[in-house]
Amino acid sequence: MRDLLKSIAELPEAEQAGFLASLPAELASRPWYLTARPDQREPKGDWGIWLILSGRSWGKTRTGAEATNDRAARGDCKRISLVARTAADYRDTMIEGESGVLACSPPDWRPMWEPSKRELTWPNGVIGKCYSAEEPGQLRGPQSSWFWADEFAAWFVNSSESITAQSIRRAEKAWSNLLILNRLGEHPQGVVTTSPQPLEQIRTLMADPSVHVTRGTLFDNFGNLSKKYRDKMLFMYDGTRLGRQELYGEILDDVPGALWDREWFDRDRMEHWPDLQRVVVGVDPAVTSGPDSDETGIVVAGLGVDGRGYVIADLTCKLSMEGWAERAVTAYHRYRADSIIPERNNGGDLVEQNIRLVDPLVPVRTVWASRGKVKRAEPVALLYEKGMISHVGEFAQMEDEMARFTREGGFDVSPNRADAAVWALWALFLEGREYTMGAVGVEDEDAVRISSV
Repeated sequence: MRDLLKSIAELPEAEQAGFLASLPAELASRPWYLTARPDQREPKGDWGIWLILSGRSWGKTRTGAEATNDRAARGDCKRISLVARTAADYRDTMIEGESGVLACSPPDWRPMWEPSKRELTWPNGVIGKCYSAEEPGQLRGPQSSWFWADEFAAWFVNSSESITAQSIRRAEKAWSNLLILNRLGEHPQGVVTTSPQPLEQIRTLMADPSVHVTRGTLFDNFGNLSKKYRDKMLFMYDGTRLGRQELYGEILDDVPGALWDREWFDRDRMEHWPDLQRVVVGVDPAVTSGPDSDETGIVVAGLGVDGRGYVIADLTCKLSMEGWAERAVTAYHRYRADSIIPERNNGGDLVEQNIRLVDPLVPVRTVWASRGKVKRAEPVALLYEKGMISHVGEFAQMEDEMARFTREGGFDVSPNRADAAVWALWALFLEGREYTMGAVGVEDEDAVRISSV
């Protein structure tokens, strides 16, 4: 029966529409292969992952559930993995939801759901195991040859609805464990259903040639939504920045209120730097060096003979205090810098002492911020806006941090790279000057200080 439905689904749209019109309404609305839009049907070709990236109400969940039910019905895979952000998510959405596996199963093909075992068992014996991305260790269970990863972007968000270094590591561990787990058979595959988010991991998937990407908008499914719901969504979101994400499925790289605009990086980007008058190494040290610690930002910047600034290296790392100090000192010598400029807000005198243990002769001038990250970053962002700073090459991770660095200070990820760049450029351009957004101080042998006016 399924083969017949697939054959009908592959007919030209005009012939298919005529066939559907000849069926009773209750019959025509049931078979997924007849009612699914072409972009909701499993793609042809040699792909490993089907990434469905769309806005609200496109039909991501229904598509993931139907594709998973179909894989179970084929019988060519005996085990399936289903992963959501939390146990409640896979239960309430993927399994028991209105568009979940159970709801999408015909009465004679409904799997048995055993919540205590986190297992689905289809009539032909195929077993689906459910996992929570919040517990990556779970994903060391039975191997599978098909997976469904739902709302992948949400895996990177913690219980406080923010992205942290810890939540990123946890999500990446769950994802890598899933890929290792899904290795049965000659050609294991999977489907990822997610809303669009400006995550590096989603961009990596989109760039992978083995990933088939399907993009979609709310308007693709407009005819199946109630007028009341459509009017509500359009009233709330249409014409807004959030609407571009929620309605049109766009990945928004620009963040409202961000100090930096991505266009500035591309506008002034260069392949080489000119002769430099000065070079400094900015450092934003991590407070701790454990597995859940933030990275230590290390950025090298120079002042050109043309009076412009150049970011020439991002050497950010996650190392011990001795490790990052050695890397900073190595950068100092390699780029013939004038000094190392580390922030001392958290580490105090230990920051400078740590560097001097590696090389006691390196000039170190610690800096501190009296009013937080935003105030010290604003004057540096203005230099970018005026076209005075160029990135020599691409620094994707640092530019991501800058583009998400808002005036409200709601950092979803600790901006270590951005902070290190701010300190380096501040030392080159703003040291010794008074400016209205100053709120920045510097401590060196002469106890030079800058204050706002």
